[in-house]
Order: sequence, then structure tokens, then C-alpha cells
Amino acid sequence: MDHSSLSLPLFLLVLVAVSAGAASGINQNRKLGKSRPRRDLLDNGLGRTPQMGWNNYNHFPGKLNEKLIGQTANAMVSTGLAALGYEYINLDDCWAELNRDSQGNLVPNATIFPSGMKALAGYIHSKGLKIGIYGDAGTLTCARTMPGSLGYEEQDANTFASWGIDYLKYDNCHNNGTSPQERYTKMSKALLATGRPIFFSLCEWGQAYPATWAGSVGNSWRTTGDIKDNWGSMISKADQNDAWASYAGPGGWNDPDMLEVGNGNMSTEDYRCHFSLWSLAKAPLILGCDIRSMDNDTFELVSNKEVIAVNQDELGIQGKKVKKTGDLEVWSGPLSGNRVAVVLMNRGLSTANVTAEWSDIGLNSSVIFDARDLWEHSTTTSVQNQLDATLDSHACKMYVLTPH
Repeated sequence: MDHSSLSLPLFLLVLVAVSAGAASGINQNRKLGKSRPRRDLLDNGLGRTPQMGWNNYNHFPGKLNEKLIGQTANAMVSTGLAALGYEYINLDDCWAELNRDSQGNLVPNATIFPSGMKALAGYIHSKGLKIGIYGDAGTLTCARTMPGSLGYEEQDANTFASWGIDYLKYDNCHNNGTSPQERYTKMSKALLATGRPIFFSLCEWGQAYPATWAGSVGNSWRTTGDIKDNWGSMISKADQNDAWASYAGPGGWNDPDMLEVGNGNMSTEDYRCHFSLWSLAKAPLILGCDIRSMDNDTFELVSNKEVIAVNQDELGIQGKKVKKTGDLEVWSGPLSGNRVAVVLMNRGLSTANVTAEWSDIGLNSSVIFDARDLWEHSTTTSVQNQLDATLDSHACKMYVLTPH
């Protein structure tokens, strides 16, 4: 939810084991995340890989109803996206009445959700999917259309569990200036106490540096403000998120906000960079377009199994920006099986050649790799010393390198 527009109504950290890795040529080089802070994990068994799903806010801000949610769940299955791992159907702000009932319970808006949340959850579960809901760690949500959970954490957590909710996105508006760590921890404990596994997504916007403390509180945490559907916003979120790469890992992920792919204000190449960087960075892949009517270009981007596999890799190490020469960048990170993911990107306005030498991405210069181009679905064998590509403005290439 956009906290900047309040007036609108709306690891277990895993290190790459490479003693044998000298044979594979993969060094635990600082550019690939050698130094990784120890952190406690939220003990709810969720988020072993980054979450995947859909949220209404980017395309339908404040425009929720049960028909939209049901149709989106249907489309998630019929398009095949559910089979690729997109499992959460998440509601954002504006789903509840402004006032609690006489017992202090949250009440779904009867006009837009006449069947109620328990029935809606049952329908989504019948599709083999999971349902997410939105709350706020203050007194009101960001759109001011429904109550926040401050002071009602246990009651609201029990309500969500009784409805069959699987995911909570928890915003940070109207918080009275109180400690976010304290407020988010209270809801985390309340969710755990329900006995229902509920993925906890902290939407604190990165203001109190949640990467440094949220590993034991939630399964993901926003590292940025809200994304917008334009290149400048998207790429700045990638840059901000990159600063916290060493804190991510199985059980808890850095979140540079939801995907704008398919919402129409960027080019296909812009969106390809967007999806590539989010996948490499092990960011949540939460679709924000209307999947009921997405075009072929959008579908081909968000359904790329090879790119998704990088995001969902079991090693769970966030890829990072490892080289920058003006507007030309190399991003890279280790994968399981002694493989390495690489993104070459041209952020500039004119065509240019981008090169990643093995030393840039933490590799032994003598090792030979097979390079799989994940967008072209082609493999170049016996690649030595470097990767390079001539890229148009705002274009990228994404590869997985496998020792030959």
C-alpha cells in the first residue's frame, strides 16, 4: 500500500561450499556474498524460497471485490501460472469495514465481499491456491478505509486463522511513531500462536532497516518505498534492495516491492530487466498486473521457467551488482550445483557492449563454462574468460553458467 499517498481514498544463511569448488572454479569471492551475517529465523516453516503470487494493489488500488479475486484465482490456474509456483492470491487495503463489530472483530466489507472471507478462502483453496490478506501495524490502514491492528494483534491473528488465511501483508501507516520492531514482533508472535502457518510479509518500507532485525520476525520485509510502473522507479528499487543482499536467505527475503510487469507503462525490455533483476535478487515474485487479460509478451516474461528457477534456487543466496561501468552493469550470484547466475544490463540510452569477466563474478579465470541464455533458451558451450553482449537501451541478458 502506498504510504506516501495517505490522502488518497482509495540463514540459516547458506554459504557456497567450495573447497571442492576450486575444481569447479567458483571462489567464495566477496562479490558473491562471502560475508553473510548470522541471523535468527522465524520458526514457521515458510518462505524457504521467495514467495510467488499476485496482489491487486498495483493494477487495482482500492478496487477489490470477490468477483475479481475469484476470477484471478481461476486465471492463475487456467494460464498455468499456478503450476509454475504462483500460489498466493493476495488482497491489499480496503477489504474491510471502517469499524469493528461489537466484539472488536474486523468485518469484511459486505458490499464487495458478500460471501465473507471464510467462503472466499475456501474457494481459493479449492483451486489449490492460497489466500493472503492485508493489515496494518497502526491504528488505521494507509487508505484510512479500515482499522489497523495496533492493540488488536492477537484478536486479528485469530480472526485471520479462523478464516483460513495463509499470508499477511502488514503495512506501517498511522503507527503513532512507535517502534516498528516492537509492533511487528507482536503480530509475528500472535500469528505463531494461532497454530496456523501464515506467511508474514512486513511492509515497513525499509525505514527502520528491517533487513537487520526482521529475520526472526517475518518471512520477507520491504527494503524500499512503493514501486511505480516506470523505469526510474523500478531500477532505483533494485539498487536500494541490493544494499541488503547479505541478509536474505531461506526463510526470510528482501522485498523491493511487487512486480509491475504487464501494467503497460514500460517497454517489454524494461519489464525483462525488471523480472530478471527480481529473480536474481531472490525477491518475492508477486505479480501486479491483471492476469485475466495479460498479453503474450507479459505471459512469456512471467512464465519463464528458467528465470523462475533462479529465483527459487534452493541455495537461496541473493545475487548482487558486482560491476558498474557508467550505465553498463553486471549482476551475479551463486546457485546450487556450483552454477552461477549472471545478468548483463545496459541502463543507458544508446546501444553498448557489456562484458563480465570471470574475475568480476568470482570465478577462476581458467575454468570453462557452458552458458545458458535464459531468455533465448539457448546454450553456448565451452565459454572461457568472459561473457559479453551488445545490448540496446534498457536491455539485458540473463545466463546460468555451469562448469563444463
